[in-house]
Amino acid sequence: MSEFKQTFNSSLGKKLIMALTGLFLCTFLIVHLSGNLSLFNHDHGYAFNAYANFMTHFPPIRVVSYLLYLSIIVHSVYALILTINNRKARPVSYASGNDSPQSWSAKNMGILGSILLVFIVIHMKDFWFKYHQEDFSENAEYVIPYKEYKKDLVSGELLSARDLPPGKYNYAVFTEGNVETMIAKDLYQTVEIAFKQWWYVLFYVVALGALSFHLLHGFQSSFRTLGWVHRRYNGIIYQIGVWLFAIIIPLGFAAMPVVYYLTR
Repeated sequence: MSEFKQTFNSSLGKKLIMALTGLFLCTFLIVHLSGNLSLFNHDHGYAFNAYANFMTHFPPIRVVSYLLYLSIIVHSVYALILTINNRKARPVSYASGNDSPQSWSAKNMGILGSILLVFIVIHMKDFWFKYHQEDFSENAEYVIPYKEYKKDLVSGELLSARDLPPGKYNYAVFTEGNVETMIAKDLYQTVEIAFKQWWYVLFYVVALGALSFHLLHGFQSSFRTLGWVHRRYNGIIYQIGVWLFAIIIPLGFAAMPVVYYLTR
């Protein structure tokens, strides 16, 4: 046990933990983006509010969420420790003529990670905490209002979407004939209000730019740290790291605030 503990307290051990938590967070980004794309549905938030409730109340997902929060903390703390240790060991930077995006992101992972940590804290405060605020305070039950949706199950058409008056509600789905009624917290409205502010949209775009460069280096670096390298697969890992994690995912997330600000 002491050898195991010593291994994970070493520099290599910390890098292994960062690699594992980083890949777990990459997996979460795919799931989170796929759910958030429902914001683009023209359904008054029906799909997105159903998704938000599922992600916060389905027991297995809640367990994964706690692992996610732990991963963010561990990844951030170990990144800080490694950055400080590296600077102590090498106070003067090596001269380098390589100005490629990969090398730039590798040299600035600490700055990029710091921007992302600030972004995560603000994002959690403005959305996650508001969504759960009534769980922490009995006087905060109207922070996010509830909405009632009626949907025709035969045609799939949304029949109505109306704001409910202030009061105590619970998420519910029930059917009368061919009409489904869903009562849910209207997190969609909270998102819409937030993305009407130009400075908030700008902050999101800058943070997602940082995410792009962070993943450009971090995704491939995680595989190298774990020893999952082979000349047959290195090219595939590189393409996934660049196109999926450094381009598609950040652009997908950035498109949401930009589209909302310009069109809503």
